[in-house]
Amino acid sequence: MKQLHLDLSKALNFIDRRALDEIQPVVSQAHHALEDGSCPGNDFLGWLHLPSSITPGLIDDIADCAQTLRSLCEVIVVAGIGGSYLGARAVIDALADTFRSSDGSEGNPAILYAGNNISEDYLAELTRFLENKKFGVINISKSGTTTETALAFRLLKRQCEAKRGKETARRVIVAITDAEKGAARQAARKEGYRSFVIPDNVGGRFSVLTPVGLLPIACAGFDIRALVEGARTMEKACGIDIPFGQNMAQQYAAIRNILHQKEGKKIEIIVNYHPKLHYIGEWWKQLYGESEGKNHKGIFPAACDFSTDLHSMGQWIQDGERSIFETVISIEQPRHTLLFPADDENLDGLNFLAGKRVDEVNKMAELGTLIAHGDGGVPCIRISLPALDEQAIGQLLYFFELACGISGLTLGVNPFDQPGVEAYKKNMFALLDKPGYEAESAAIRQRLARS
Repeated sequence: MKQLHLDLSKALNFIDRRALDEIQPVVSQAHHALEDGSCPGNDFLGWLHLPSSITPGLIDDIADCAQTLRSLCEVIVVAGIGGSYLGARAVIDALADTFRSSDGSEGNPAILYAGNNISEDYLAELTRFLENKKFGVINISKSGTTTETALAFRLLKRQCEAKRGKETARRVIVAITDAEKGAARQAARKEGYRSFVIPDNVGGRFSVLTPVGLLPIACAGFDIRALVEGARTMEKACGIDIPFGQNMAQQYAAIRNILHQKEGKKIEIIVNYHPKLHYIGEWWKQLYGESEGKNHKGIFPAACDFSTDLHSMGQWIQDGERSIFETVISIEQPRHTLLFPADDENLDGLNFLAGKRVDEVNKMAELGTLIAHGDGGVPCIRISLPALDEQAIGQLLYFFELACGISGLTLGVNPFDQPGVEAYKKNMFALLDKPGYEAESAAIRQRLARS
């Protein structure tokens, strides 16, 4: 199996090598703290050796459930928010045919998403779209009470039962939730839904290699065994016994912390030159933002799609405030071959490209941008994937997860909690007059009145 490659050469030019020597023992200590469970948040380390602990039996159960859904559904709606849907969507969008991923053609059901917003228009249009569709639902929620997801599931459950009948609905609604407790678990028991467990020791943003991600990915028709095998390869390649000089996760964590703490880089932009990777960027933003952004610390995670955003954000990146660095995800070998066509009139002056692969033009745009941004004072890290397939994506997911844990501990935060996420919920519940929030409601309304 070809392996992901990390190129730090265009970032090391901006770093004092003494800083790299100084941070190595800190990064190694952080990795050991993950391994021996001595770090903050050690009750959420189930992801650390998840790839190597996934059993063939679990894969078989997930594949069997996916086949049932695929045989009974034209559309499968994944209801979840944050880590409960972003990992699955990132993998599915990366692997799917761009123009066949949403229409359910070629024997694969269309995969749609709900429960990740509270937009009345979105939900109304989704339910209207599903009116004449044979659809099923994968409801992903540890508690079953997250507002966005619970609202969507109420609507989808009612519609599914009304359109397909209670018996069929029971077969095409699947719960992925807590093993014992919570509203979603209670509903699964009461209705007889097939269910899978979200492990207690795996947080949502690290859950893509649990049934949370694996079931939707299998429903979309992709090889979850290969995905897991790719993650296992990276788990081994970045193991605790691999020295810093060969350990890509430790190196990435070290470089980004040096750029942040020593060079004043406050923003990391994840960049792709392949539109299929857009949701990999969205998943990465949640992983790093929710893990590191606390105690008034953390690198701000942003994402850009190149070359598209070079015609919008490109000016700022090239000449704006020097508070940024880039991490570029590059694909060595695209799936298709397409040649740049010749044109007899050559009005656009591009016949010099005729006969070249379009990917060669894309690669030269990537290289030219790396050179330009480096000359403009932007450190660039490059992650190269051998291909856009399940094994490579599995490697990438685990690489980012492990590096995130190491990086957060190196930064000095607990990478596995998210106390700030609760603030908006408390205010929202108070404003909606949820029982038990009377005092908060009164205080907020007084503040609003004064303003």
